Amino acid sequence: MEIGWLSRLRNRSFRRRVVMLAASLLLIWLTFFDSHSISRRIAWHRELSQLESENEQLRAEIDQLESELKEGLTDKRVEKIAREQYHMKRPGETVHQVEDKR
Repeated sequence: MEIGWLSRLRNRSFRRRVVMLAASLLLIWLTFFDSHSISRRIAWHRELSQLESENEQLRAEIDQLESELKEGLTDKRVEKIAREQYHMKRPGETVHQVEDKR
């Protein structure tokens, strides 16, 4: 007489169930709990897209700054930078700041 679980292992339908259960558990593990799970990969992909977008914006800003450097510094340009970035004014002049509400 054979042991109960051993006879079950020889049963084909039982083996299929065990294999399907093991495959299901493996799939769930890889989907949610693994260090490179699908949910983490999706988060990494979103972060990658965001960083690439930010990189493009920074490249555009660098291109703009390089073109400004090529133009050189004229007196008007120096005055514009002093007024806008450093809030400087001429003696006796009153400056009113207008904020853009977006």
